[in-house]
Amino acid sequence: MSERSRYLPRRSCHAVPGSNEKFLAKAPSLGADMYFLDLEDAVAPKEKEASRSRVAAAVRDQDWGESVVCVRVNAWDTRWTYGDVIEVVGAAGTRLDEVMLPKVQNASQVAAMDLLLTQVEINFGLPPGHVGIEAQIETARGLINVDQICAASPRLETVILGPVDMSASMGMPSMSGGLDIPEYPGDYFHYVFARILMAGRANDLQVIDGPYVKVRDPDGFRSYSRRTQILGFDGKWSLHPDQVVIANEVFSPTQEQFDKACEVLDRYRQATEGDGTGAVMFGDEMIDEASRKVAVTLVAKGKRAGLARSAA
Repeated sequence: MSERSRYLPRRSCHAVPGSNEKFLAKAPSLGADMYFLDLEDAVAPKEKEASRSRVAAAVRDQDWGESVVCVRVNAWDTRWTYGDVIEVVGAAGTRLDEVMLPKVQNASQVAAMDLLLTQVEINFGLPPGHVGIEAQIETARGLINVDQICAASPRLETVILGPVDMSASMGMPSMSGGLDIPEYPGDYFHYVFARILMAGRANDLQVIDGPYVKVRDPDGFRSYSRRTQILGFDGKWSLHPDQVVIANEVFSPTQEQFDKACEVLDRYRQATEGDGTGAVMFGDEMIDEASRKVAVTLVAKGKRAGLARSAA
């Protein structure tokens, strides 16, 4: 995988249609942590092959700053996958961080992508193992196999839920995948969220929620971002520039949370290094090793988001 991109933030993962030159040109200015230039669902079949060179040129020639840059290729059950990888990865150069593989059903599909990327890197003079993989879980079969999928390749950096296709795969009567279903007394995707999160975390991957398709509903997007942020997800897809701003906010600790986590680490370190105490009071809370682990995670996320500790 790309050492540059593996641990960079992915609070906002912005979808850019690979067939739209206007959107490709505008994308780097939107402030997203990660961009994926799409050759799959956002591109009509008749435009897929022609879009490859356009996408490769955008990756290679535009200034993406420190953002993660990814290309979503077509799934293995189509006729375009190998061509997408060979033509785009070969021409995009070292600025391409990752390839996103949609509709992953089993670990062998990730392994096959790994092998193909290895050959492309060799033939085009790219650093060995440079291109990472993002695996999209969008079917019941993929969910059942998610543990093996997340452990399938050292190139894997991220696992992503595709809620709309997952709804179809599960046979849900509602067409509101990733949206609210008031008739259901609870979160109809909670098991799916938790299942993917556990598999990703067990393999040191970032875990991302998919799209919220009502692009003119900022309150709904914020609410659904909070839903997975609370569980521990690292970020969410954005389909509109306004969603980028909201995702960046929701998936970052607040300044208050960041400062408190820093204080917890200081207080716990002082206690354990001083008298060897395994637990200590912090205000009206007892903190211990478990508290330290939570604080470490919050501080890491805050630093990735550019936060610095407030002056005392």
